[in-house]
Amino acid sequence: MTKNKKKYSKTTFLMNEIIIDLEKIDLVVLFGSNNRKLYKIREYFPDLKLVARGNKLKVIGNKDKILFFENKFQSFIDHIYQYNRLTINQIERLIMEDEKKVLENKDDVILHGTDGKLIKARTVNQRKIVSNIKKNDLLFAIGPAGTGKTYTAVALSVKALKSKEVKRIILTRPAVEAGENLGFLPGDLKEKLDPYMQPLYDALIDMLPSEKLKDYLEQGIIQIAPLAFMRGRTLDKAFVILDEAQNATESQMKMFLTRMGMSAKFVITGDETQIDLPSKQKSGLVQAKEKLEKIEGVSFVFLDEKDVIRHKLVKKIIKAYK
Repeated sequence: MTKNKKKYSKTTFLMNEIIIDLEKIDLVVLFGSNNRKLYKIREYFPDLKLVARGNKLKVIGNKDKILFFENKFQSFIDHIYQYNRLTINQIERLIMEDEKKVLENKDDVILHGTDGKLIKARTVNQRKIVSNIKKNDLLFAIGPAGTGKTYTAVALSVKALKSKEVKRIILTRPAVEAGENLGFLPGDLKEKLDPYMQPLYDALIDMLPSEKLKDYLEQGIIQIAPLAFMRGRTLDKAFVILDEAQNATESQMKMFLTRMGMSAKFVITGDETQIDLPSKQKSGLVQAKEKLEKIEGVSFVFLDEKDVIRHKLVKKIIKAYK
């Protein structure tokens, strides 16, 4: 494994000693309560002295054995980033087996969420979202409620953040739904926004441990804001999701799309049958589909009742309302 792909901070070589900085790693997940997992790791590397102090791990011993340990230790870190967990059994497998096979992702699994929950692309069109975002930086996922378009997009954004493909996630929605305007709602800005943004929070809660999510939100690594707050910004090195895009006006949609910076991924989700704009205003999602569908580098994925993963009646309801 090449050094430039390491997910922990710089490793400092000093004779037959290295110091690994673990500042960005949850040490309880890595070493276990009361260092139970660290003791197990030591059992497999009896010729090395492993000293954990604070967020640093010092490794002392034979140079070749240190290099072997470093490679295996990196696989522990990779496992935590990929699955949000690391058990003693998994540590033993990563040490004894080919770590690439142990870490290999399975079929339609996008990432492992909280408590090891498998976050998958469960339908043909959800899998199209996953494959198309790899090829293109701008993707529209259009379809009725319950088809998993937003959930899949949020999962892809978390995966991109974990794998260091982007530095932040930005989730946004038009702040007008069901004829209500924020200015006429009670409370401060956060209180006004939370009911509109709750579906995005719900998805993130499935995918990130609560403390990690809290830290990301406080540090601005994950930002959730109304669409109007995107004006004037350049969204670079970010995975950006515009949800409920059918309620963006034409001018708002143009404004949003032109915020796209270098190394950014944009996913726009919406349902053309659920437009809540005043009758005189046209949906920016509808206009964007008309203008951009044939542009190279832009993907459109259309979902329908076959993609619904809610109660079995929801498919029938969507079909009845067509």
